[in-house]
Amino acid sequence: MEPRPRSFYVLAGFFTLFMLFLYGPTITIGILSFQGPGGGLTFPMQGTSLHWFRDLFEKQAVGDIWGSFRRSFMLGLMVMVTTVVVSVMGGLAFRKRFPGSSVLFYLIITSLVIPSILISLGVGLMFSQGGLDVHWATSGYGAQLTWTLPFGLLIMFAVFNRFDKSYEEAARDLGATPWQTLRHVVLPIIAPSLIGVALFGFTLSYDEFARTLLTSGSYNTLPLEIFGMTTNVTTPVLYALGTLTTAFSLVIIGVFLCIALWGARRKAKVGSDAGSGLV
Repeated sequence: MEPRPRSFYVLAGFFTLFMLFLYGPTITIGILSFQGPGGGLTFPMQGTSLHWFRDLFEKQAVGDIWGSFRRSFMLGLMVMVTTVVVSVMGGLAFRKRFPGSSVLFYLIITSLVIPSILISLGVGLMFSQGGLDVHWATSGYGAQLTWTLPFGLLIMFAVFNRFDKSYEEAARDLGATPWQTLRHVVLPIIAPSLIGVALFGFTLSYDEFARTLLTSGSYNTLPLEIFGMTTNVTTPVLYALGTLTTAFSLVIIGVFLCIALWGARRKAKVGSDAGSGLV
């Protein structure tokens, strides 16, 4: 076996440092969240226990942790569904050029380069000046869509750019209607990409701070609640909350990956059965 070149160890060391820089803060918060009842916000740790996790499920003197979590979860689901539906419709629409398609494309992408706080300010002003309530489920929902929709549309543009139209032509030759072609041919083929768009939409919404700051009204979402707690909470309960929300995010990612894996295996099984003449 040939010895590894020195550059390998240099790159490996650099990668290790990068991973520590990337995940070190999250790991540190996770460790500090398991302190004992007398624990503080910094090292050294004062014992180990699940005290601060139990404290999360008791009535808090400050903040509305579980109310803000429910709002973030519901808002994430709303944004996710809307992002998937609109992204698929947009991807289908942009398969053929139409008057103004280039201008519309750049208008969609523009929201990614405008500072998020300005988007939040603009949406909040628009709702307030229009006599509408500034609320997390209306103005906050609209502001977050300016963040998730461009990503979803870009993914769908890439998917449909590589899509083989011969599948649709074969379906139409067999007598399928446009709706049947979309439902039974196009959507099953792009299903893994739809799962990716859904995951993007939910996770981007769940932890969005800047675009929700001036559009949530009097009810905070979870990121805003955590930010508010940093000014008046001086116990590791804040770290326990961060650890739980991180674990929740990982669980959501795991669920989406399991769905994608199940869909891929089901598709492979159907193809195998079809090839063997069982269906």
